[in-house]
Amino acid sequence: MTHLRITPRSLPAAALIGGLLLATAACGTEASTSSGSGGKAAAKSSPELTTTTWEEPASYVYTLTSSEGERSLIGKFRVTVRFGKVAKAVGLDDNARRVVRQSLDQIPTIGGLLEELEQARRDNADEAEAEYAPDGHPVRISLDWEKNAIDDEALYVISAYAPAGG
Repeated sequence: MTHLRITPRSLPAAALIGGLLLATAACGTEASTSSGSGGKAAAKSSPELTTTTWEEPASYVYTLTSSEGERSLIGKFRVTVRFGKVAKAVGLDDNARRVVRQSLDQIPTIGGLLEELEQARRDNADEAEAEYAPDGHPVRISLDWEKNAIDDEALYVISAYAPAGG
């Protein structure tokens, strides 16, 4: 058996090497989502950016898939936004058709979804994460106000986003 003798002079070198190994290992663990109020960008595949300079256009279309939790806004919607407001929404499944029939005003713009994300962060939600497309618009927003609570989650998936002219 080999014995390793540690002398007082070798301790600082061992600490330095250990610290460098930990720092190097930590470099590859960044996720492509933003959690909390100060997420950092990661260079992974699309979707990426976690902080964005995207500005919501006045008019656009997108598909929203809203799931999780016990909320009335559940389903898949094709949403048309004009002049910053939801002008039209088409329910693409039974739940979404019911929401459109009963309360069109519940269907958010992408800006409204981002406001909900920021409010969750201000409220110190246990989870408030977003993933962004290369152009900066969000493609996934995941919220959970209390990890131990049942049915307070919200998951929004944004797809088929296209700005409209005018």
